[in-house]
Amino acid sequence: MLPDSIQPATMPLPSPLHLRKRVDGLLRDLSRSRTDLGRRQRELADVRSYLGLAPQVEEALKYLSQQLFDRVVGLLQDKLTIALQEVLEQPIRLKAQTDFKRGGASVEFCIEREGRHEDIMKGQGGSVTNILSIGLRMFALTALDPKHHRRFLVLDEQDCWLRPDLVPRLVKIIHDAGRALGFQVLLISHHDTDLFERYADRIYRFSPHADGVKVEIVQDDHASS
Repeated sequence: MLPDSIQPATMPLPSPLHLRKRVDGLLRDLSRSRTDLGRRQRELADVRSYLGLAPQVEEALKYLSQQLFDRVVGLLQDKLTIALQEVLEQPIRLKAQTDFKRGGASVEFCIEREGRHEDIMKGQGGSVTNILSIGLRMFALTALDPKHHRRFLVLDEQDCWLRPDLVPRLVKIIHDAGRALGFQVLLISHHDTDLFERYADRIYRFSPHADGVKVEIVQDDHASS
């Protein structure tokens, strides 16, 4: 036997309870991790499935966008053809050719007369481009949010290439379109004010004066209202 002075000390064994609690906690963490892993794997599978459909969805959206664009351009083509024929009294039609490239859309316009195509930038003395620019600007304004953009259009000498006898026809088109679309239109012209009396709501004449510019109210249909 060893002397009492070198006898090993008797140490009580630690309780396994705290180890059991730790193991139970780890098992719970493992169960939660497995559940989370399964959910993540399902989400990943859904994402891969969506990505697999992406090319078909992109093609479908492109097709629908092109169809909608073609429909809008077709409507615009028909309305502007009517305007051209009513103002110019000629058997012409506006033709629009649409194209989609690199996710963008483009339109090219030309005039068709008895089966022949004409460049809108040539001939007609500029009258065709003047009429078309009015219609295109009105169309552009209708696409803007009225909460942030007032439907007010300034047309500066849009009748400059028209014969005087055709000016009232253009004014009528502008008047009717403005009423239908809820536009306020200010038309500046060098033509005689008599040409505007039938369709204009207000007419002002500006003339040079020794002291500057003289402003005269020629017509005001709303003066009594």
